[in-house]
Amino acid sequence: MRIDEYFETWIETYKKPVVAQATYAKYTNTLKQIKKHFGEIPLSLITATSYQQILNSYAETHSKLTVSCFHKQIHACLLDAVDEQIIDIDPTRKAINTGRSYEKEKIKCLDYDEWKTLVLATFNTSNLRDQIIYIAAVTGLRYAEVLGLTWDNVDFQKNNLTVDKTWDYKYHKGFIATKNESSKRKIDIDDNTVVMLRNLFAQTAKIDEIDDARVFQYTEGKQLYSANINRYLSQRCDDLGIRKISFHSLRHTHASILLYQGVSLMAVSRRLGHSNTATTQNIYIHIIKEMENKERQLILQILNDVVSQTG
Repeated sequence: MRIDEYFETWIETYKKPVVAQATYAKYTNTLKQIKKHFGEIPLSLITATSYQQILNSYAETHSKLTVSCFHKQIHACLLDAVDEQIIDIDPTRKAINTGRSYEKEKIKCLDYDEWKTLVLATFNTSNLRDQIIYIAAVTGLRYAEVLGLTWDNVDFQKNNLTVDKTWDYKYHKGFIATKNESSKRKIDIDDNTVVMLRNLFAQTAKIDEIDDARVFQYTEGKQLYSANINRYLSQRCDDLGIRKISFHSLRHTHASILLYQGVSLMAVSRRLGHSNTATTQNIYIHIIKEMENKERQLILQILNDVVSQTG
């Protein structure tokens, strides 16, 4: 038995029935990589050295995080193979994870003026990528959530969007579940965003069964890859003379601006679809601390004013 044969049986038996569709897609992607890198090697002939060599080869073109995920899934699979006495030892036990190092994004979010510049530049244009960037900037939606919006998610009367599914842009599985239950939510949108969506709706109204149609999609059926939108956003920021950020940083920017403007942590947490406020607090702790410093000064100002006014 080859390793890809056992791995395929293993994920069908132990993973497919219990994991989310998006998670299972990661396992099937690992299966493709196993077939590519392990070839026809029988499972019983994989040694610690040969496994490490394959892992090193895989790491030459992948990040440390990707290599770690690849190794973790194979390791879990082969542990079961040992338990079933299909192989005597686990060749992955002492494997060393390597991989390409990528410099972390230094700019996590734009400031208010930069955000405003980007919003104004992308508002109500006919460019699909601008439309996607705009929606993310004013709602804090994740990329998969933006792509998963259908017209029946848009309530033009109540000015809100319903997030109840996402679009699998990585593995092309179509609509899939949200990240978790708390990610299912309604998000209030402003009047300008309603106008933008009304204009877009008018352009796409000729599509049959419009309620089930995605709001943001290429009419010619092209795929919207995250790498493409990130490159476009980076170029857009450069053209506008503002700092370059990743698409996911639009979400951080949106949340940061709301917190700076005095919106409560609970309201921001619900808008982002976090399971609890602790998650939001951990991510934006630096902003919360700055807000606390401002509030301490405000408290002292209020108390000082009382005495000053009395005098």
